[in-house]
Amino acid sequence: MNTGTVLIIGAGGVGSVAAHKCAQNPEVFKKIHLASRSLEKPNAIKADIKNRWGVDIETHPVDADKVPEVVSLIQEVKPDVVINVALPYQDLTIMDACLETGVHYIDTANYEPPDVAHFEYSWQWAYQDRFKEKGIMAVLGAGFDPGVSNMYCAYILKKFYDKIRFIDILDANAGNHGHAFATNFNPEINIREVTQIVRHWDKGKWVETPAILDQKSAHFTFDYPVAGPKESYLLYHEELESLVKNIPGLERIRFWMTFSENYLNHLRVMQNIGITRIDEVEFEGKKIVPIKFLKALLPNPASLATNYTGKTVIGCIITGVKDGKESTKYIYNVCDHAECFREVGSQAISYTAGVPPVVAAMMVMKGVWKGAGVYNMEQLDPEPFLEAVSKNGLPFEVVDYETLPEKI
Repeated sequence: MNTGTVLIIGAGGVGSVAAHKCAQNPEVFKKIHLASRSLEKPNAIKADIKNRWGVDIETHPVDADKVPEVVSLIQEVKPDVVINVALPYQDLTIMDACLETGVHYIDTANYEPPDVAHFEYSWQWAYQDRFKEKGIMAVLGAGFDPGVSNMYCAYILKKFYDKIRFIDILDANAGNHGHAFATNFNPEINIREVTQIVRHWDKGKWVETPAILDQKSAHFTFDYPVAGPKESYLLYHEELESLVKNIPGLERIRFWMTFSENYLNHLRVMQNIGITRIDEVEFEGKKIVPIKFLKALLPNPASLATNYTGKTVIGCIITGVKDGKESTKYIYNVCDHAECFREVGSQAISYTAGVPPVVAAMMVMKGVWKGAGVYNMEQLDPEPFLEAVSKNGLPFEVVDYETLPEKI
């Protein structure tokens, strides 16, 4: 029985947006619970939500690394759905807790082991049988990319094509936060992501190319809607893995993200001096992880929102075939940093990642998505999801376009 109760675990920038969006939809989310390791951030979000929307939410401390603590919290608040916007390292403990308590699970990023800069879905896909036997859903990667980007592909396939041949996902942050260097989400996760070897799918196999900090990395200038020309770098991103699995006959898929030369130069220096290392080093008789120390030095991503200007542009260029005729569509969203700050006190990176899991929770709680097991987003119906995402601040456009070249 649906009680309209949601538990959000994680009170960073994305968790804040998720809590605000739940508060904006009281007909679905009648009771909102927000949990984090300490109460400082959840309580600040609680006060802001009360001030903006007149909605009361409840806050809780929880160590999401410990299954018994998460189980105890779930048993206390009795949610219909758990939205996990904590660290990717904590995905499996939260999934274990949802299994033990029989509660639906939603996250925005796939699991990463803390000691290896590597992410893939295998650890979470391994939960398929257990979630199916329990009769509950685990919806993986319900952010923007992954998440909405997956749904753009599913939507274009459903509405326009018999099959898809090529997909290029393009993510541009054309914003300015005024800092010499900062990351738009958790610095530790962000830097681990962008310093990895790059992979993309081509002609039935994974092709490896140099990481973005390498002078030989693949990049090109793309003219983004509204934002204009931006240098875009080939990057491995987790939705590539699931889309290759779930879009039949896909010949090529790539992921591109914009980076300024200033950002790359700072990151190269940090990598060269070793402060992006994820292994322990000894410092003054203590063991520290350099990247965690770097995280403490850098601006809190949530703090960037105050003076952030400009826009994000995220979308997919998709080439497919309908009745034997080939064509290409470009489906994308434009989100404004300053407008996000006015609405919910966040920047657009947090906003684009925080709205979709709330809508995914709506789909599950309202019974629009039904099933048992572990699902990636593209395996679910994209139309009601994208309609609700649009109503909640992330509308999209679809235009005719040209296929990006095979070699860039």
